[in-house]
Amino acid sequence: MTEPRSGRATGKVRAARFTDLSALGELSRLCQGDGADTRSLGLPVSGPPIGVFSLFRLPLGAFRPHDLMFVYEDERRLAGLIRVERESSRDEWTIVELDAVGAATAGDVRFRLVQQLLREGAKRGAARFHVACADADGNVELFMQAGFARYGDEAVLFRPARQGLPGPMTEAEAAAACIRPATQLDALALARLYAAATPPPVQRLEALRLPDWERQGSQWRVPRSSLAPILRFADVEGFVMEARDGGRDGTQLDGFVQVGVAKEDQPHYLKVLGRPGADCSPLVRYGLGVIAARTQRGTDHRQVHGVISPVRTYEAPIDRRLEEAGFASIATVTLLMKETLVRVAEPALVPAGVR
Repeated sequence: MTEPRSGRATGKVRAARFTDLSALGELSRLCQGDGADTRSLGLPVSGPPIGVFSLFRLPLGAFRPHDLMFVYEDERRLAGLIRVERESSRDEWTIVELDAVGAATAGDVRFRLVQQLLREGAKRGAARFHVACADADGNVELFMQAGFARYGDEAVLFRPARQGLPGPMTEAEAAAACIRPATQLDALALARLYAAATPPPVQRLEALRLPDWERQGSQWRVPRSSLAPILRFADVEGFVMEARDGGRDGTQLDGFVQVGVAKEDQPHYLKVLGRPGADCSPLVRYGLGVIAARTQRGTDHRQVHGVISPVRTYEAPIDRRLEEAGFASIATVTLLMKETLVRVAEPALVPAGVR
């Protein structure tokens, strides 16, 4: 037999088993430690003050029946893993972990894991694949080779627990700021707000529908972000800030805040969406107050984990409003997507021609 060429992995990819759990935990810990001989997505949540293994961790209770994980096995040793969360309502898959060890073969291991996932998605009718990663260690190049398109960047801001949380807004203060809980009847107004705050090319790629905005509670995964997977471990609520003039039909919204209060050992989550020109400072203040109110119930004091918030580059100046509230940028990640659907132009009338 001939020797394999350098950098070429010689093991096999297979579905993960229950008996792999201990080895997968160790593999994930090593890769999130950002060692010289490891490769990962490089999400900005490794090491203090946040740990990836606690954020995107592997307990079986976190998995749903339609989630998937594949591993790379070489000589009875696990050298790589890929983990994906599946949104059954939209047939969309989100890669939340892609790890490999071995400096010489890590690139090939990760590429084979991605290819296996894409093949599995083709069998199961996946419409889109999403991933967020740091632009380092060949991450972006790896996914672009696999057919992913880069469509944006997202800053991740973190507010440490030592700063403390402001007290909850009173009902009078919330009413004065035109802030109230979101309801299913706000779906159309939220879709319009998203369209006003998001560039058309991104809207076409993400293809959010009205039913997506109608879903409330723990199933609410819009607006999409690089940190959306942590919502699986959180109590999710949404609040809207109404426009003072109400707009043309009286339903216009100036802002939306999605609050995820962590139930596990991970940071709380804050996602703000604002209409261009609107001041979202009251929404940020209100969201932090909601976290304070929810975490002060009982004796667990979950606010010790701090608050994390993703902001896309085109959503400025929301990042400034967050910084004014005590947040600081800890990194920037790249957003990529692969679409498997074929777009077909709709029939339309065209001018008649004379031949």
